[in-house]
Amino acid sequence: MSDQVVTRFAPSPTGFLHIGGARTALFNWLYARHTGGKMLLRIEDTDRERSTDAATAAILDGLTWLGLTWDGDAISQFGRAARHREVAEELVRLGKAYYAYETPAELDAMREKARAEGRPPRYNGQWRDRDPSEAPEGVPGVIRIKAPLEGETVVHDLVQGDVRFPNKDLDDLIILRSDGVPTYMHAVVVDDHDMGVTHIIRGDDHLTNAARQTVIYQAMGWDVPKMAHIPLIHGADGAKLSKRHGALGVEAYRAMGYLPEALLNYLARLGWSHGDDEVMSVEDMISWFDIADVNKGAARFDFAKLEALNGVHMRAMDDGRLTGLLLETLPHLPYGEALADKLTDKAKAQLLQAMPGLKERAKTLVELADNAYFIVADRPLVLDEKAAAILDGDAKGVLKALQPMLGALPEWTAETTEAAVRAYAEQAGLKLGKVAQPLRAALTGRSTSPGVFDVLAVLGREESLDRINDQID
Repeated sequence: MSDQVVTRFAPSPTGFLHIGGARTALFNWLYARHTGGKMLLRIEDTDRERSTDAATAAILDGLTWLGLTWDGDAISQFGRAARHREVAEELVRLGKAYYAYETPAELDAMREKARAEGRPPRYNGQWRDRDPSEAPEGVPGVIRIKAPLEGETVVHDLVQGDVRFPNKDLDDLIILRSDGVPTYMHAVVVDDHDMGVTHIIRGDDHLTNAARQTVIYQAMGWDVPKMAHIPLIHGADGAKLSKRHGALGVEAYRAMGYLPEALLNYLARLGWSHGDDEVMSVEDMISWFDIADVNKGAARFDFAKLEALNGVHMRAMDDGRLTGLLLETLPHLPYGEALADKLTDKAKAQLLQAMPGLKERAKTLVELADNAYFIVADRPLVLDEKAAAILDGDAKGVLKALQPMLGALPEWTAETTEAAVRAYAEQAGLKLGKVAQPLRAALTGRSTSPGVFDVLAVLGREESLDRINDQID
Protein backbone atom coordinates (compact mmCIF):
# COMPACT_ATOMS: atom_id res chain seq x y z
CA MET A 1 0.00 0.00 0.00
CA SER A 2 1.40 3.42 -0.87
CA ASP A 3 2.17 6.01 1.78
CA GLN A 4 -0.16 8.50 0.13
CA VAL A 5 -3.67 8.63 1.60
CA VAL A 6 -6.31 7.73 -0.99
CA THR A 7 -9.96 8.17 0.01
CA ARG A 8 -13.05 7.69 -2.12
CA PHE A 9 -16.61 8.89 -2.22
CA ALA A 10 -18.89 6.23 -3.70
CA PRO A 11 -22.52 7.36 -4.06
CA SER A 12 -25.31 5.30 -5.66
CA PRO A 13 -26.97 7.29 -8.47
CA THR A 14 -30.55 6.59 -7.40
CA GLY A 15 -31.38 10.18 -6.40
CA PHE A 16 -29.82 13.52 -5.56
CA LEU A 17 -26.71 14.07 -3.45
CA HIS A 18 -28.43 14.22 -0.06
CA ILE A 19 -27.03 16.03 2.94
CA GLY A 20 -25.66 12.89 4.65
CA GLY A 21 -23.84 11.95 1.45
CA ALA A 22 -22.48 15.48 1.16
CA ARG A 23 -21.00 15.23 4.67
CA THR A 24 -19.42 11.84 3.85
CA ALA A 25 -17.90 13.38 0.70
CA LEU A 26 -16.66 16.34 2.77
CA PHE A 27 -14.96 14.14 5.39
CA ASN A 28 -13.25 12.11 2.62
CA TRP A 29 -12.20 15.30 0.84
CA LEU A 30 -10.94 17.04 4.01
CA TYR A 31 -8.93 14.02 5.11
CA ALA A 32 -7.36 13.65 1.66
CA ARG A 33 -6.53 17.38 1.50
CA HIS A 34 -5.27 17.47 5.11
CA THR A 35 -2.82 14.62 4.46
CA GLY A 36 -1.79 15.72 0.95
CA GLY A 37 -3.59 12.70 -0.50
CA LYS A 38 -6.25 12.14 -3.16
CA MET A 39 -10.01 11.67 -3.15
CA LEU A 40 -11.43 9.47 -5.90
CA LEU A 41 -15.05 9.35 -7.05
CA ARG A 42 -16.84 6.09 -7.89
CA ILE A 43 -20.45 5.92 -9.02
CA GLU A 44 -21.92 2.69 -7.60
CA ASP A 45 -24.33 2.05 -10.45
CA THR A 46 -24.52 -1.76 -10.34
CA ASP A 47 -28.24 -1.55 -9.47
CA ARG A 48 -29.38 -0.98 -13.08
CA GLU A 49 -33.07 -0.77 -12.16
CA ARG A 50 -32.62 2.26 -9.91
CA SER A 51 -29.52 3.99 -11.28
CA THR A 52 -30.14 6.94 -13.60
CA ASP A 53 -27.95 9.31 -15.62
CA ALA A 54 -29.96 12.24 -14.22
CA ALA A 55 -29.04 11.23 -10.66
CA THR A 56 -25.37 10.86 -11.61
CA ALA A 57 -25.43 14.36 -13.14
CA ALA A 58 -27.15 15.77 -10.00
CA ILE A 59 -24.49 14.20 -7.74
CA LEU A 60 -21.62 15.59 -9.83
CA ASP A 61 -23.34 18.99 -9.94
CA GLY A 62 -23.86 19.00 -6.15
CA LEU A 63 -20.22 18.12 -5.45
CA THR A 64 -19.02 20.77 -7.91
CA TRP A 65 -21.23 23.46 -6.35
CA LEU A 66 -19.85 22.59 -2.90
CA GLY A 67 -16.30 22.75 -4.28
CA LEU A 68 -15.57 19.10 -3.38
CA THR A 69 -13.36 18.29 -6.34
CA TRP A 70 -12.19 14.72 -6.97
CA ASP A 71 -8.97 13.45 -8.52
CA GLY A 72 -9.07 11.80 -11.94
CA ASP A 73 -12.24 10.70 -13.73
CA ALA A 74 -15.35 9.42 -11.97
CA ILE A 75 -15.34 5.60 -12.18
CA SER A 76 -18.49 3.61 -13.05
CA GLN A 77 -18.75 0.45 -10.95
CA PHE A 78 -21.02 -1.17 -13.54
CA GLY A 79 -18.31 -0.65 -16.16
CA ARG A 80 -15.98 -2.91 -14.12
CA ALA A 81 -18.28 -5.97 -13.91
CA ALA A 82 -15.89 -8.19 -15.93
CA ARG A 83 -13.11 -7.52 -13.40
CA HIS A 84 -15.45 -8.32 -10.47
CA ARG A 85 -16.34 -11.67 -12.15
CA GLU A 86 -12.65 -12.46 -12.71
CA VAL A 87 -11.88 -12.02 -8.98
CA ALA A 88 -14.91 -14.13 -7.95
CA GLU A 89 -13.73 -16.96 -10.23
CA GLU A 90 -10.17 -16.58 -8.93
CA LEU A 91 -11.51 -17.07 -5.37
CA VAL A 92 -13.14 -20.34 -6.50
CA ARG A 93 -9.80 -21.49 -7.98
CA LEU A 94 -8.08 -20.62 -4.69
CA GLY A 95 -10.61 -22.72 -2.78
CA LYS A 96 -11.82 -19.59 -0.94
CA ALA A 97 -15.24 -19.53 -2.64
CA TYR A 98 -17.56 -22.10 -4.23
CA TYR A 99 -20.50 -22.53 -6.56
CA ALA A 100 -23.87 -23.17 -4.88
CA TYR A 101 -26.96 -24.34 -6.74
CA GLU A 102 -30.07 -23.80 -4.59
CA THR A 103 -33.34 -22.66 -6.13
CA PRO A 104 -35.11 -19.66 -4.51
CA ALA A 105 -37.67 -22.11 -3.06
CA GLU A 106 -34.92 -24.19 -1.42
CA LEU A 107 -33.38 -21.06 0.11
CA ASP A 108 -36.78 -20.01 1.51
CA ALA A 109 -37.25 -23.47 3.04
CA MET A 110 -33.75 -23.27 4.58
CA ARG A 111 -34.56 -19.90 6.20
CA GLU A 112 -37.92 -21.14 7.48
CA LYS A 113 -36.31 -24.23 9.06
CA ALA A 114 -33.68 -22.05 10.79
CA ARG A 115 -36.41 -19.76 12.15
CA ALA A 116 -38.45 -22.72 13.39
CA GLU A 117 -35.37 -24.01 15.25
CA GLY A 118 -34.73 -20.57 16.76
CA ARG A 119 -31.59 -19.94 14.70
CA PRO A 120 -30.82 -16.81 12.63
CA PRO A 121 -32.03 -17.35 9.03
CA ARG A 122 -28.62 -17.83 7.39
CA TYR A 123 -27.32 -19.91 4.50
CA ASN A 124 -26.27 -23.32 5.81
CA GLY A 125 -23.19 -23.84 3.62
CA GLN A 126 -24.48 -27.11 2.13
CA TRP A 127 -22.53 -26.69 -1.14
CA ARG A 128 -19.37 -25.53 0.62
CA ASP A 129 -17.52 -28.84 0.34
CA ARG A 130 -19.54 -30.71 -2.28
CA ASP A 131 -17.99 -31.75 -5.53
CA PRO A 132 -19.00 -29.46 -8.42
CA SER A 133 -19.72 -32.63 -10.45
CA GLU A 134 -22.88 -32.97 -8.33
CA ALA A 135 -24.20 -29.72 -9.81
CA PRO A 136 -27.72 -30.13 -11.18
CA GLU A 137 -27.98 -30.13 -14.98
CA GLY A 138 -28.60 -26.73 -16.57
CA VAL A 139 -28.86 -24.79 -13.27
CA PRO A 140 -26.46 -21.81 -13.21
CA GLY A 141 -24.79 -21.54 -9.82
CA VAL A 142 -24.01 -18.52 -7.69
CA ILE A 143 -20.56 -18.02 -6.21
CA ARG A 144 -20.40 -17.75 -2.41
CA ILE A 145 -17.38 -16.72 -0.34
CA LYS A 146 -16.25 -19.17 2.36
CA ALA A 147 -16.63 -17.19 5.58
CA PRO A 148 -14.42 -18.38 8.47
CA LEU A 149 -16.40 -20.66 10.81
CA GLU A 150 -14.49 -20.09 14.05
CA GLY A 151 -13.15 -17.09 15.96
CA GLU A 152 -14.03 -13.50 15.10
CA THR A 153 -13.47 -10.87 12.45
CA VAL A 154 -12.25 -7.57 13.89
CA VAL A 155 -12.80 -4.24 12.17
CA HIS A 156 -10.12 -1.80 13.40
CA ASP A 157 -12.12 1.38 13.06
CA LEU A 158 -10.60 4.87 13.36
CA VAL A 159 -13.88 6.30 14.74
CA GLN A 160 -15.62 3.36 16.42
CA GLY A 161 -12.52 1.62 17.81
CA ASP A 162 -12.15 -2.17 17.42
CA VAL A 163 -15.50 -3.72 16.52
CA ARG A 164 -15.66 -7.52 16.86
CA PHE A 165 -17.94 -9.82 14.87
CA PRO A 166 -18.22 -13.55 15.81
CA ASN A 167 -17.58 -15.48 12.60
CA LYS A 168 -20.50 -17.80 13.31
CA ASP A 169 -22.72 -14.77 12.53
CA LEU A 170 -21.16 -14.18 9.08
CA ASP A 171 -22.64 -16.54 6.52
CA ASP A 172 -21.21 -17.47 3.12
CA LEU A 173 -22.51 -14.50 1.21
CA ILE A 174 -23.07 -14.45 -2.54
CA ILE A 175 -20.35 -12.55 -4.43
CA LEU A 176 -21.50 -13.41 -7.97
CA ARG A 177 -25.13 -14.00 -8.91
CA SER A 178 -26.21 -16.82 -11.21
CA ASP A 179 -26.56 -14.37 -14.13
CA GLY A 180 -22.89 -13.39 -13.72
CA VAL A 181 -23.67 -10.03 -12.09
CA PRO A 182 -21.42 -9.24 -9.10
CA THR A 183 -23.03 -8.27 -5.79
CA TYR A 184 -22.44 -4.81 -4.34
CA MET A 185 -20.55 -6.28 -1.36
CA HIS A 186 -17.98 -7.93 -3.64
CA ALA A 187 -17.73 -5.14 -6.26
CA VAL A 188 -16.86 -2.58 -3.55
CA VAL A 189 -13.90 -4.64 -2.32
CA VAL A 190 -12.47 -5.23 -5.81
CA ASP A 191 -12.88 -1.56 -6.75
CA ASP A 192 -11.34 -0.22 -3.53
CA HIS A 193 -8.38 -2.58 -3.94
CA ASP A 194 -7.84 -1.79 -7.63
CA MET A 195 -8.22 1.97 -7.05
CA GLY A 196 -5.56 1.86 -4.32
CA VAL A 197 -7.93 3.17 -1.64
CA THR A 198 -6.11 3.36 1.71
CA HIS A 199 -8.93 4.83 3.85
CA ILE A 200 -12.64 4.00 3.61
CA ILE A 201 -14.68 6.75 5.27
CA ARG A 202 -18.44 6.11 5.16
CA GLY A 203 -21.62 6.00 7.27
CA ASP A 204 -21.75 3.64 10.26
CA ASP A 205 -24.71 1.87 8.64
CA HIS A 206 -21.93 0.06 6.67
CA LEU A 207 -20.22 -1.32 9.78
CA THR A 208 -21.53 -4.90 9.39
CA ASN A 209 -20.60 -4.73 5.68
CA ALA A 210 -17.06 -3.94 6.83
CA ALA A 211 -16.76 -7.34 8.53
CA ARG A 212 -18.07 -9.18 5.45
CA GLN A 213 -15.82 -7.18 3.13
CA THR A 214 -12.82 -7.89 5.37
CA VAL A 215 -13.43 -11.61 4.74
CA ILE A 216 -13.14 -11.01 0.95
CA TYR A 217 -9.93 -8.94 1.34
CA GLN A 218 -8.35 -11.65 3.47
CA ALA A 219 -9.42 -14.43 1.08
CA MET A 220 -7.61 -12.62 -1.76
CA GLY A 221 -4.58 -11.88 0.45
CA TRP A 222 -5.08 -8.15 -0.04
CA ASP A 223 -4.34 -5.38 2.50
CA VAL A 224 -7.51 -4.27 4.27
CA PRO A 225 -7.83 -0.45 3.98
CA LYS A 226 -8.13 1.55 7.18
CA MET A 227 -11.81 2.12 7.94
CA ALA A 228 -13.68 4.97 9.58
CA HIS A 229 -17.43 4.58 10.05
CA ILE A 230 -18.98 7.95 10.84
CA PRO A 231 -22.26 8.28 12.74
CA LEU A 232 -25.36 9.14 10.77
CA ILE A 233 -27.04 12.55 10.98
CA HIS A 234 -30.26 12.74 12.98
CA GLY A 235 -33.03 15.32 12.94
CA ALA A 236 -33.45 17.85 15.75
CA ASP A 237 -35.86 15.37 17.40
CA GLY A 238 -33.18 12.67 17.56
CA ALA A 239 -34.79 10.42 14.92
CA LYS A 240 -32.84 9.31 11.84
CA LEU A 241 -32.73 12.14 9.32
CA SER A 242 -35.59 12.01 6.84
CA LYS A 243 -37.09 14.40 4.27
CA ARG A 244 -39.19 16.14 6.91
CA HIS A 245 -35.99 17.02 8.81
CA GLY A 246 -34.15 18.39 5.81
CA ALA A 247 -32.67 15.23 4.25
CA LEU A 248 -32.94 17.06 0.96
CA GLY A 249 -30.69 17.11 -2.05
CA VAL A 250 -27.82 19.60 -1.98
CA GLU A 251 -29.51 21.57 -4.79
CA ALA A 252 -32.39 22.32 -2.38
CA TYR A 253 -29.94 24.06 -0.02
CA ARG A 254 -28.68 26.11 -2.94
CA ALA A 255 -32.28 27.12 -3.71
CA MET A 256 -32.77 28.06 -0.04
CA GLY A 257 -29.93 30.55 -0.45
CA TYR A 258 -27.13 28.92 1.54
CA LEU A 259 -23.50 29.60 0.62
CA PRO A 260 -21.42 26.52 -0.24
CA GLU A 261 -18.76 27.45 2.34
CA ALA A 262 -21.36 27.95 5.08
CA LEU A 263 -22.95 24.57 4.31
CA LEU A 264 -19.51 22.90 4.38
CA ASN A 265 -18.69 24.63 7.68
CA TYR A 266 -22.00 23.44 9.15
CA LEU A 267 -21.62 19.86 7.87
CA ALA A 268 -18.04 19.63 9.16
CA ARG A 269 -19.29 20.59 12.61
CA LEU A 270 -21.88 17.78 12.53
CA GLY A 271 -19.91 15.12 14.36
CA TRP A 272 -16.47 16.78 14.31
CA SER A 273 -15.12 19.76 16.19
CA HIS A 274 -11.96 21.77 16.69
CA GLY A 275 -11.93 23.27 20.17
CA ASP A 276 -14.67 25.88 20.43
CA ASP A 277 -14.35 27.05 16.83
CA GLU A 278 -17.79 27.39 15.25
CA VAL A 279 -16.98 29.53 12.21
CA MET A 280 -14.37 28.03 9.89
CA SER A 281 -13.08 28.76 6.42
CA VAL A 282 -12.43 25.85 4.06
CA GLU A 283 -8.68 26.44 4.65
CA ASP A 284 -9.20 26.16 8.44
CA MET A 285 -11.08 22.88 8.03
CA ILE A 286 -8.37 21.37 5.81
CA SER A 287 -5.62 22.30 8.27
CA TRP A 288 -7.51 21.11 11.39
CA PHE A 289 -9.42 18.04 10.22
CA ASP A 290 -8.47 14.57 11.38
CA ILE A 291 -10.75 11.58 10.93
CA ALA A 292 -9.77 10.26 14.38
CA ASP A 293 -11.45 13.33 15.95
CA VAL A 294 -14.93 12.46 14.62
CA ASN A 295 -17.41 11.66 17.41
CA LYS A 296 -18.97 8.22 17.79
CA GLY A 297 -22.44 9.63 18.54
CA ALA A 298 -24.98 10.81 15.97
CA ALA A 299 -25.12 14.55 15.27
CA ARG A 300 -28.38 16.51 15.10
CA PHE A 301 -29.25 18.66 12.12
CA ASP A 302 -30.51 22.10 13.11
CA PHE A 303 -31.74 24.52 10.43
CA ALA A 304 -31.64 27.53 12.79
CA LYS A 305 -27.90 26.96 13.39
CA LEU A 306 -27.21 26.54 9.70
CA GLU A 307 -29.06 29.77 8.95
CA ALA A 308 -27.23 31.74 11.64
CA LEU A 309 -23.87 30.40 10.42
CA ASN A 310 -24.80 31.29 6.84
CA GLY A 311 -25.47 34.88 7.96
CA VAL A 312 -22.04 35.04 9.61
CA HIS A 313 -20.34 33.82 6.41
CA MET A 314 -22.31 36.32 4.30
CA ARG A 315 -21.39 39.28 6.50
CA ALA A 316 -17.72 38.27 6.48
CA MET A 317 -17.62 37.91 2.70
CA ASP A 318 -16.13 40.55 0.44
CA ASP A 319 -18.96 42.65 -1.11
CA GLY A 320 -17.80 42.04 -4.67
CA ARG A 321 -17.60 38.29 -4.16
CA LEU A 322 -21.01 38.14 -2.44
CA THR A 323 -22.59 40.19 -5.23
CA GLY A 324 -21.08 37.84 -7.82
CA LEU A 325 -22.30 34.80 -5.91
CA LEU A 326 -25.81 36.23 -5.64
CA LEU A 327 -25.93 36.94 -9.40
CA GLU A 328 -24.67 33.40 -10.11
CA THR A 329 -27.25 31.82 -7.77
CA LEU A 330 -30.30 33.86 -8.88
CA PRO A 331 -31.47 31.28 -11.46
CA HIS A 332 -31.67 28.70 -8.64
CA LEU A 333 -33.59 30.92 -6.18
CA PRO A 334 -37.39 31.15 -5.96
CA TYR A 335 -38.42 34.29 -7.93
CA GLY A 336 -34.71 34.86 -8.66
CA GLU A 337 -35.40 34.98 -12.41
CA ALA A 338 -37.64 38.05 -11.94
CA LEU A 339 -34.75 39.92 -10.33
CA ALA A 340 -32.15 38.60 -12.79
CA ASP A 341 -34.19 39.81 -15.80
CA LYS A 342 -34.19 43.39 -14.49
CA LEU A 343 -30.56 43.64 -13.51
CA THR A 344 -29.04 46.08 -16.01
CA ASP A 345 -25.37 47.03 -15.64
CA LYS A 346 -26.49 50.13 -13.73
CA ALA A 347 -28.62 47.99 -11.37
CA LYS A 348 -25.70 45.59 -10.79
CA ALA A 349 -23.51 48.54 -9.81
CA GLN A 350 -26.28 49.72 -7.44
CA LEU A 351 -26.51 46.20 -5.99
CA LEU A 352 -22.78 46.23 -5.22
CA GLN A 353 -23.12 49.71 -3.68
CA ALA A 354 -26.05 48.52 -1.50
CA MET A 355 -24.34 45.26 -0.45
CA PRO A 356 -22.80 46.48 2.88
CA GLY A 357 -26.29 47.43 4.15
CA LEU A 358 -28.07 44.48 2.52
CA LYS A 359 -25.85 41.75 3.95
CA GLU A 360 -26.21 43.07 7.50
CA ARG A 361 -29.91 42.24 7.41
CA ALA A 362 -29.95 38.88 5.62
CA LYS A 363 -29.14 35.32 6.65
CA THR A 364 -29.60 33.72 3.21
CA LEU A 365 -29.22 34.68 -0.44
CA VAL A 366 -33.03 34.40 -0.74
CA GLU A 367 -33.44 37.15 1.89
CA LEU A 368 -30.63 39.11 0.22
CA ALA A 369 -32.36 38.95 -3.19
CA ASP A 370 -35.67 39.84 -1.58
CA ASN A 371 -34.19 42.87 0.21
CA ALA A 372 -32.40 44.00 -2.96
CA TYR A 373 -35.56 43.98 -5.04
CA PHE A 374 -36.22 47.66 -4.27
CA ILE A 375 -33.35 48.55 -6.63
CA VAL A 376 -35.21 47.29 -9.70
CA ALA A 377 -38.83 47.62 -8.57
CA ASP A 378 -41.14 49.24 -11.15
CA ARG A 379 -42.81 52.57 -10.34
CA PRO A 380 -45.25 53.12 -8.85
CA LEU A 381 -44.10 50.65 -6.19
CA VAL A 382 -46.49 47.97 -4.97
CA LEU A 383 -46.50 48.46 -1.18
CA ASP A 384 -46.56 45.51 1.17
CA GLU A 385 -49.16 45.52 3.94
CA LYS A 386 -46.92 47.08 6.60
CA ALA A 387 -45.60 49.78 4.26
CA ALA A 388 -49.17 50.65 3.18
CA ALA A 389 -50.17 50.99 6.86
CA ILE A 390 -47.20 53.30 7.54
CA LEU A 391 -48.09 55.62 4.65
CA ASP A 392 -51.24 57.12 6.18
CA GLY A 393 -52.30 60.76 5.79
CA ASP A 394 -49.85 62.07 8.42
CA ALA A 395 -46.94 60.17 6.88
CA LYS A 396 -47.75 61.55 3.44
CA GLY A 397 -47.79 65.03 4.95
CA VAL A 398 -44.30 64.43 6.31
CA LEU A 399 -43.08 63.32 2.86
CA LYS A 400 -44.68 66.36 1.22
CA ALA A 401 -42.85 68.72 3.59
CA LEU A 402 -39.55 66.83 3.31
CA GLN A 403 -39.52 66.54 -0.47
CA PRO A 404 -38.45 70.12 -1.36
CA MET A 405 -35.66 70.02 1.27
CA LEU A 406 -34.23 66.87 -0.31
CA GLY A 407 -34.75 68.27 -3.81
CA ALA A 408 -32.72 71.38 -2.96
CA LEU A 409 -29.60 69.47 -1.87
CA PRO A 410 -26.57 70.53 -3.92
CA GLU A 411 -24.91 67.10 -3.38
CA TRP A 412 -26.72 63.74 -3.02
CA THR A 413 -24.99 61.28 -0.66
CA ALA A 414 -25.99 59.19 2.35
CA GLU A 415 -24.46 61.90 4.56
CA THR A 416 -26.17 64.93 2.96
CA THR A 417 -29.60 63.26 2.83
CA GLU A 418 -29.26 62.17 6.47
CA ALA A 419 -28.39 65.72 7.54
CA ALA A 420 -31.44 67.09 5.67
CA VAL A 421 -33.82 64.49 7.17
CA ARG A 422 -32.50 65.11 10.69
CA ALA A 423 -32.81 68.89 10.24
CA TYR A 424 -36.40 68.48 9.04
CA ALA A 425 -37.32 66.13 11.96
CA GLU A 426 -35.92 68.61 14.47
CA GLN A 427 -37.67 71.56 12.88
CA ALA A 428 -41.00 69.64 12.76
CA GLY A 429 -40.57 68.40 16.36
CA LEU A 430 -40.68 64.73 15.24
CA LYS A 431 -38.61 61.72 16.30
CA LEU A 432 -36.29 60.57 13.49
CA GLY A 433 -38.26 57.31 13.09
CA LYS A 434 -41.45 59.23 12.29
CA VAL A 435 -39.68 60.62 9.21
CA ALA A 436 -37.41 57.68 8.30
CA GLN A 437 -40.20 55.04 8.35
CA PRO A 438 -42.50 56.76 5.79
CA LEU A 439 -39.44 57.52 3.69
CA ARG A 440 -38.38 53.85 3.71
CA ALA A 441 -41.92 52.70 2.82
CA ALA A 442 -42.07 55.14 -0.11
CA LEU A 443 -38.61 54.23 -1.42
CA THR A 444 -38.74 50.43 -1.07
CA GLY A 445 -42.42 49.49 -0.66
CA ARG A 446 -41.38 47.64 2.54
CA SER A 447 -41.21 48.39 6.25
CA THR A 448 -37.68 46.95 6.49
CA SER A 449 -34.68 47.60 4.27
CA PRO A 450 -31.02 48.56 4.51
CA GLY A 451 -30.42 51.94 6.20
CA VAL A 452 -32.76 54.47 4.60
CA PHE A 453 -29.91 56.92 3.84
CA ASP A 454 -28.00 54.15 2.07
CA VAL A 455 -31.18 53.45 0.07
CA LEU A 456 -31.38 57.13 -0.96
CA ALA A 457 -27.72 57.05 -2.04
CA VAL A 458 -28.12 53.79 -4.00
CA LEU A 459 -31.29 54.91 -5.82
CA GLY A 460 -29.88 58.35 -6.62
CA ARG A 461 -31.61 61.74 -6.60
CA GLU A 462 -33.99 61.39 -9.52
CA GLU A 463 -35.36 57.90 -8.73
CA SER A 464 -35.68 58.70 -5.00
CA LEU A 465 -37.65 61.94 -5.58
CA ASP A 466 -39.86 60.22 -8.18
CA ARG A 467 -40.73 57.42 -5.73
CA ILE A 468 -41.53 59.97 -3.00
CA ASN A 469 -43.73 61.93 -5.45
CA ASP A 470 -45.62 58.74 -6.38
CA GLN A 471 -46.74 58.40 -2.75
CA ILE A 472 -47.62 62.08 -2.26
CA ASP A 473 -49.76 62.35 -5.41
